[in-house]
Amino acid sequence: MDKILEGLISSAHTLPVKKAIVKKVVEAAEKDVAAEECRALFAATTRLILLGEDPFQKQVGFQVLEAYARYHRSAFEAFFTKDFVLGLLQQGYEQLDHKDPAVVDYIHCGLRLLISCPAVLELFAVVQVEVLRMVCERPGPAACARLASLLSDFVQCVPRDKGGVLFCQQLVRTIGYFHCLANQEQELGEYVAQVTKVSTLLQNIWKAEPATLLPSLQEVFAIISSTDPAFEPSIALASLVQYIPVQMITVLIKSLTTDQNVKDANMTKALCRMIDWLSWPLAQHVDTWVIALLKGLAAVQKFTILIDVTLLKIELVFNRLWYPIVRPGALAVLSHMLLSFQHSPEAFHLVIPHVVHLVQSLQADGLPTSKAFLLQFSELVHCMMYQYSGFPDLYDHILEAIKDLPKPSEEKIKLVLNQSAWTSQSNSFASGPLRQVGKSETGKTGLVNLGNTCFMNSILQTLFMATDFRRHVLSLRLNGCSTLMKKLQMLFAFLAHTQRAAYAPRNFLEVSRPPWFNAGSQQDCSEYLRFLLDRLHEEEKTIQVLESNNPSVPTDAIDASGKEASAPTSPEEGEAPAPKVDDNDRRTLIERTFGGKLVTGIRCTHCDCVSEKEEPFTDLSLAFCPSRGATKSNESKSDESKVVCQGSVNGGSETPMPGTKDQSGHVHGLPENNEPPLTVPDLVDYFLAPEILDKDNAYFCGKCGSLRRAERTLKVMSAPEYLILTLLRFAYDAKCHVRRKILDNVTIPPRLRLPVHRPSVTLPAPPLQPASSPPLVDSPESSENLAKKLKPSRRDEEVQSVLYVLSSVVMHSGVSSESGHYYSYGCDSTAEGDAVCQEDLSQGEQARQGPSGQGGGSSVPTSDWLLFNDSRVTFASFQSVQNITSRFPKDTAYVLMYRKQEVAGQASIKGPTASGIRQSAEPPLQKELLDAIIKDNKLYLQEQELNARTQALQAPSSSCSFRPNGSDDNNPPGSCGPSGGGGGGGGFNTISRLVF
Repeated sequence: MDKILEGLISSAHTLPVKKAIVKKVVEAAEKDVAAEECRALFAATTRLILLGEDPFQKQVGFQVLEAYARYHRSAFEAFFTKDFVLGLLQQGYEQLDHKDPAVVDYIHCGLRLLISCPAVLELFAVVQVEVLRMVCERPGPAACARLASLLSDFVQCVPRDKGGVLFCQQLVRTIGYFHCLANQEQELGEYVAQVTKVSTLLQNIWKAEPATLLPSLQEVFAIISSTDPAFEPSIALASLVQYIPVQMITVLIKSLTTDQNVKDANMTKALCRMIDWLSWPLAQHVDTWVIALLKGLAAVQKFTILIDVTLLKIELVFNRLWYPIVRPGALAVLSHMLLSFQHSPEAFHLVIPHVVHLVQSLQADGLPTSKAFLLQFSELVHCMMYQYSGFPDLYDHILEAIKDLPKPSEEKIKLVLNQSAWTSQSNSFASGPLRQVGKSETGKTGLVNLGNTCFMNSILQTLFMATDFRRHVLSLRLNGCSTLMKKLQMLFAFLAHTQRAAYAPRNFLEVSRPPWFNAGSQQDCSEYLRFLLDRLHEEEKTIQVLESNNPSVPTDAIDASGKEASAPTSPEEGEAPAPKVDDNDRRTLIERTFGGKLVTGIRCTHCDCVSEKEEPFTDLSLAFCPSRGATKSNESKSDESKVVCQGSVNGGSETPMPGTKDQSGHVHGLPENNEPPLTVPDLVDYFLAPEILDKDNAYFCGKCGSLRRAERTLKVMSAPEYLILTLLRFAYDAKCHVRRKILDNVTIPPRLRLPVHRPSVTLPAPPLQPASSPPLVDSPESSENLAKKLKPSRRDEEVQSVLYVLSSVVMHSGVSSESGHYYSYGCDSTAEGDAVCQEDLSQGEQARQGPSGQGGGSSVPTSDWLLFNDSRVTFASFQSVQNITSRFPKDTAYVLMYRKQEVAGQASIKGPTASGIRQSAEPPLQKELLDAIIKDNKLYLQEQELNARTQALQAPSSSCSFRPNGSDDNNPPGSCGPSGGGGGGGGFNTISRLVF
């Protein structure tokens, strides 16, 4: 028989002859064969299997061995002993090394042939010990794959208990040494299949012995976090990720990111190598684990690691997008890395050169998977160009490439960016003092209270929420100047783009504080607003004069019209086109935004001569009606009853108000009892109502030459883009000689109509005054001066109702102007919502009217309202704005800002386009502003990381309890605790705080 096998090995026979000989040998196995002959046959087949030169010889050996072992089981049992197996595993076979895959295959076959024999149990014990030794010797992928097949078929050979833990750890480390040097597709496929077998073995062991899982994963991290330059772990470790239960993500990431023994260098290496795993073709959930680790590092403020890894690996991740098999995972990781890297455009700009080529390639192949990918990819690109606008030279070709793909809405982009920032990651992994307050979920930035500076913070947030004003300020070209407008522009840029939860406006406070304001003392926010707007206006006027007197002065110091001094460039992603401003319009930005014109007229009732004076205004100060506010304030215009003759002022309705005249001249009487609450339109009506000047307050008529009874009227001749209303709540108490606060609740309508007058025809010049007429003389009793002109009354006038929508409300919490707290509500309006159909208004406003016809219902989307309380910014609703005083009596509306809204089909006196204020999108950040924000964002990330490390060292000896923020139903927004601001529960028995 030995000679027959030797003949098979010989190359003298052809393949058909060899197959015929094998058939005869296998058939001869059924006959009785002497034990010695069987032993010799088993030795010959073993040699053929282990030393065969080609697959055919090995196949013949296995066929003959299986045939004779089946019919001569006892003889094979005597041949295949534990000593023989041990010798094979430890010493190999002749010149064959013991780590050769053929040895494992031969033992696998022998165990299968003896599975029903008792002696196999001894063999299991031997193999169980030897496989642990084998994996410690770092066999190659082929040998490990054969070993995995053996252990999968004979689980009795898998080491148990501590040996099982050690076996898994060593097998993981062995995988880390795998490397494939093949370039052929077939060889690569074999390598992947071998790795898959080994990782599947580990999965089966982890399922059977859960105690082995965590030590195995610890070994994985130890391998990939190694900083040894001579060792580069194999990406084959990625094959293990798909078998790790996803439920363990939180536990494992917490363990890694909070372990003080893990150095930054090790964590950086580990993260980089996990990102490399995206290249492994069959791995699942690699992207999930990479993103989880990125979020975990952000939650514990390890920003240095995130910055270094992102810049190092972002291009590699992008390149993985070219391969369909790993594209979904690569896109998920790329999206998170780019969207979270918001302090600088550096990472995005690294991949920009490759974007167009990728898009064009995927558009060309036309595959459904490519189309779906392009939709996601284009949304990512739009988000990044929105975040870092201002680079038209980089973005133009990208916009051209993706012009046919849908563009996400601005609201969606803001939501995605807000949720993705590093500073928005919930620090659920930390405990105690490690927890840090991240940026508000609203995406807005608060302002740090620098010591009784809530008066400034509330006004600045109100101006920032004036969308058109903010966009115009950010679009101004103020290069190289140090004006107040430049400081405001920088402040707005930080509020819009900083990653800080709250920004400290120290520089702006120093340059904008009125000289008479004592540092650290509470001040009047309305007074500060007037001073600020006046400073900005006068500053721009001064520069205009200097430019007109000296044309050589560089125009880039300030551009009053907001137009760019340099050559125009094509608008880029998210960039608003430059506002169109009439070159002859020399009005300042403040005039075009907040400026209106008010005409004060005095008509002598004796001779009907009218004296009129036109004055500009930036806000209207509204006194409380005497019939309602006399008990709390001595401020009143006259003891005479007032009659409105200028048209109804109401919250979006033309319904006549009580006490006003309709067009037919009938007066609607005020109810004698149960008067409804005051409304803002009531106060505006009272402000514009005629006033009788008589008795001690009689008017000196220049034409009559004596004191006469007269009627004084106020008319709005030009409506501002933003209407600022100040409620005069602080009245002087003559008895106590103090300024008291009027705590009346005032209903705030979401929409308001302001009557604005304009001439219907061109009036001729007034006739010259006769020589016999007495000269105009000022009288001490008269409020007029020489600047007033005497002219006929304008009878031919039109009264147009200009629609305004509520933009912001500044609240005062307290009972005195010298104490308390300011905070504000704001609605983020958009230019796209300017045009409101007149028909929609007429149909919808009836449903919005309150009981008094003042628009008590909310027509403003609740999701757009925000509450700004110094550093804290939270979501609010319009209902909370309207109901705040009823719930907290000390918290009252003080300054209101309304935004003019154009109604389709209705011409305005000075429409939005005429003013040049309206811009449809946020302007791109100028380089100077962008550089300052990038620098500060990096500084902030470093501060957060240092703070987190310091707190982590103190964590074991510290304890800290947290409670959720109270809702508006529990504490007033203006309070800083149970006794702050409005007095906690809204009662009157607590002392208002001076410093918040």
